[in-house]
Amino acid sequence: MALNLTQKSIFTHLWVILALIFAQVSAAHGQALIRDTEIEETIRDFSVPLIRAAGLDPASVDLYIVNDGSLNAFVTRGQNIFFHTGLILEAKTPNQLKGVIAHEAGHIAGGHLVRSDQGNRSAYGSMLIAAGVGLAAILAGEGEAGALVLGGAPQFGALEVLAYTRVNESAADQYAAQYLERTGQSGKGLISFFEKFRYQEVLSNAKRYPYFRSHPLSSARIDGLREVVDESPYTDELDSAEDVYKLEMVQAKIRGFLESPQLVFSRYPASDTSDQARIARAVAHYQSASLSSAMIELDYLIESSPDNPYFHELRGEILYKSGKGEEAINHYRMALELRPNSPLMQIALAQAYLETGDKEDTQEAIQLLKFALLKEPKNSAAWYYLSQGYGNLNEEALAKYAIAEQSFAMGDYQRALSFAQRAQQDLRRDIPQWRRSSDIIVISETQLAKGKDRNRRKY
Repeated sequence: MALNLTQKSIFTHLWVILALIFAQVSAAHGQALIRDTEIEETIRDFSVPLIRAAGLDPASVDLYIVNDGSLNAFVTRGQNIFFHTGLILEAKTPNQLKGVIAHEAGHIAGGHLVRSDQGNRSAYGSMLIAAGVGLAAILAGEGEAGALVLGGAPQFGALEVLAYTRVNESAADQYAAQYLERTGQSGKGLISFFEKFRYQEVLSNAKRYPYFRSHPLSSARIDGLREVVDESPYTDELDSAEDVYKLEMVQAKIRGFLESPQLVFSRYPASDTSDQARIARAVAHYQSASLSSAMIELDYLIESSPDNPYFHELRGEILYKSGKGEEAINHYRMALELRPNSPLMQIALAQAYLETGDKEDTQEAIQLLKFALLKEPKNSAAWYYLSQGYGNLNEEALAKYAIAEQSFAMGDYQRALSFAQRAQQDLRRDIPQWRRSSDIIVISETQLAKGKDRNRRKY
């Protein structure tokens, strides 16, 4: 028999509430990113063959989707590639998007950030703050197209400071053409993407798209790339129908979440019965607080493709966000059965379980969160929900430990130190959490000392 949890530790839940307040304040001041299983998996599917062709380890290259309508993509030290939603929406074909991915992989493989850094160390110092401390924070993610914190807006702006030289750009173009050829794909997509924005060459820097401010475009670059692409045996290779479908579904979902419902309904009228139109309208109906209309669109999609995990995930998400957590559980379960080991789906299902207040559900949520953290150990949202789960079970020491991990993942070393010390006082010395708390204490103290030393040198 399930036991409803009505008695909770006041102190544990005070800590959990403080953790949530901290996360909300950070998000309010930060740059937004999108965490969504379908979007991330699609971009990774497009990227992995090209990353391998570049001689890089796909497991070491992290991909992030920035909620920004401007046309941009960039890389940071640590092999991180960022794509603005504006760039994804602008791509007319998967091949165009893959061309940009290959180009950015070329910058990483060519070591261009290292050389740019030598001429711009002060800018890179700011970038390290955003890409190091802030990047840890944005790994917090619910399974939805939602806004999450990257770090302070000024630091995020610094990520775009390092502009490449035209030599770097031409080299990255050549690398991109090689990677596309090695994977049996055409380079025409990258050329057509550049051609569409050739006029940017004559604009002042202030009027250019962000991508072409940091990636200077020139007719000579395009002509040089075309010479190489025309020689490829795959120059006329077309995108597969599967890839076209994937990109269009991702674009439709992004539009549904980020564009106004009125614009979505205009772009995807009711007469359009494609999957892309239905997914966009389902999200737009949800955004318009029309749950029944959203469910009708999703009913059609699930009936036609019952084995599509993303449809079940979205249905679960919309139900959960509409206050129907218990109904959401079944759909999250189905999504996870179809896509086992998806950390975002595990976190979403765990969150729904925690809402029930049921002891067995809470225990199941804790197991799901532990599995998710094996794949995303710096996911601060997962650590937050884990602290909530332990709090529900009155496991105060473990709740403190989870908050220490959440704070550490977000780069808040002062808070991480405080909660790790409190956790250690109550944890048994023979368990992994006690030893991990020791690591957090040592690293946090070191980082805080470095910060004080830097501040002293300023004055």
